[in-house]
Amino acid sequence: MNRFESYFGIIIALLLGVILAFFTGQQGVFSPAPVHTDRTPTTTASVQSSSSPPLSSEPIQNVSTATPTPIATVSKAKAVPTQSPKSTTVAAPLPTPVPVTNAQLDAAATALRGALVNILCYASQGSSVHSISGSGVFIDPKGIILTNAHIGQYFLLADRDVSCAIRAGSPAVNKYIATLIYISPPWIQKNASVITQDAPSGTGEYDFALLAVTKSATSEVLPAAFPYLPLAKNPPLQNTPVIIASYGAQFLESSQIQSSLFPIIVFGSIKDVFTFAKNTIDVLALGGSAAAQEGSSGGGVADAFGSLVGTITTSTVEGATNTRSLSAITASYIRAEYATETGEALDLLLAKSTATSVTNFAPRIKELEAIITANL
Repeated sequence: MNRFESYFGIIIALLLGVILAFFTGQQGVFSPAPVHTDRTPTTTASVQSSSSPPLSSEPIQNVSTATPTPIATVSKAKAVPTQSPKSTTVAAPLPTPVPVTNAQLDAAATALRGALVNILCYASQGSSVHSISGSGVFIDPKGIILTNAHIGQYFLLADRDVSCAIRAGSPAVNKYIATLIYISPPWIQKNASVITQDAPSGTGEYDFALLAVTKSATSEVLPAAFPYLPLAKNPPLQNTPVIIASYGAQFLESSQIQSSLFPIIVFGSIKDVFTFAKNTIDVLALGGSAAAQEGSSGGGVADAFGSLVGTITTSTVEGATNTRSLSAITASYIRAEYATETGEALDLLLAKSTATSVTNFAPRIKELEAIITANL
């Protein structure tokens, strides 16, 4: 090898090193893993728990656009969006999270536990629809619950041998009857066949729905105000301490889900953040924990100040729970997407009486139900 060839080789090696350093510095493009629908057999049909579906990916000082690929499997109410946003990197460095105390975290955990509910839906035997068990969180004292669209879609089938109950407590017991007051139409349109799939997958995009408690499921009267967590307006940053809560049910039999289902509360932190298509934080990667299991879909992610910052949507469901990947869409994403879909702020919906919200959404139910039933 002559001297010129030697110098040329050195220059090429240096250029390759620079290129490699540049690309390894670009953090986390959202790339979800498979997600499944939460399902866990129950006495009537088989009920599944909702862990979380649409998400897959998981520090980032640069937010990257979610380029989801399926990410979580959830059997027992699994989350399941099937979409993959384009990935792009957000290049602005993220600020350091505000320090918090253990006392603040404990208080937030207590509040989140009080606002957490289990959503159990039964489909008649022989139905192509699976029964499911998932989670949700009260976000308004009037009894408004935030959950996933892949769980909320069951409320569209109330006239087709599907019945749902809102449960709470330790263990969870029937408490309330609820009705849909909103479910993302884009999610229904893109995931119309998910309700019949055994192992759906998705990214979490559009995967949200709102329910309103309309009456008691027992002889007790409805409370004057429900325990709730306000929906955050700003997303949490990477490394922010959070509390995660759900009614995970992957390891329970159908009979146990009905009689021995207890809430799971986990203290953790935001491992990574992603965006679906903009310079916004839309997805939170939460790493592995006891909450990373089927049935957790629709569960809550709260910050130390008692605000709901995210809703669990997807999770991997294989292997030890501490090695899995759990993800949530942010409250700020839900707010922005709701405004895009409806032309009004979510706070305007929350300001209405539940009776008004139920009446206003009722005309949309048949239309959205038809999209799903066309695939049954």
